[in-house]
Amino acid sequence: MRVPHIVRIGALVLATTGFYTYVGQMVPQKEVQPPQDATIRNDMTSAEMATIGRQIMEGKGLCLTCHTIGKTAGPFRFPDLAGVDSRAKTRVPGLSDVEYFAQSMYEPTAYVVEGFPPAMPPINKPPIGLNDQEILCVIAYLQTLGGTPSVTLQTKHHYNSGAAAPAGASPGKGSQLRPDVLQPAVAHLASAAASAKAEPRRGGARLAEARQGEGGVAR
Repeated sequence: MRVPHIVRIGALVLATTGFYTYVGQMVPQKEVQPPQDATIRNDMTSAEMATIGRQIMEGKGLCLTCHTIGKTAGPFRFPDLAGVDSRAKTRVPGLSDVEYFAQSMYEPTAYVVEGFPPAMPPINKPPIGLNDQEILCVIAYLQTLGGTPSVTLQTKHHYNSGAAAPAGASPGKGSQLRPDVLQPAVAHLASAAASAKAEPRRGGARLAEARQGEGGVAR
């Protein structure tokens, strides 16, 4: 029996609609309100910081847009955070829970939980842009998920104290010389050198311009 063409088109439309409906259900549906400014005092207790930290995670930090707390069945976009403090204490050898949480937020691709993509952005930079005190409050709240908050606003870790980098920490300044930065400068110098060879009488002037351009890049 031959299926009419219009029926096959209708079946394809229904299948496509069903597929994208399923995919849409995997994406968290959350109405995002303008973040409320949290008042952070220097004399706050760890418990008070944890309360502020939860507010930041729900608002400005956008943490709960992708993370869940206590979800037992997938799919998961990022790891569920229930009991995360107990895991954080042993997840990376040599890092305490505080150092691990700090690394996860300042440098999230330094350690990626197996089964998840390296897609979390550094939350101390735009578009999120939490400051050091706000991140400490988030750490205080994360410590309550399987542990007891111990951080204060005076707590120091690798990313807010300038301490020596732990294993797996961010690369040195040489890593900033990325191909996308170097290639335009190299191309500019190569072009200037080629022009100088093609026009010997003007070579000196062209090379001087190239050196000036190189100096601008170095700055």
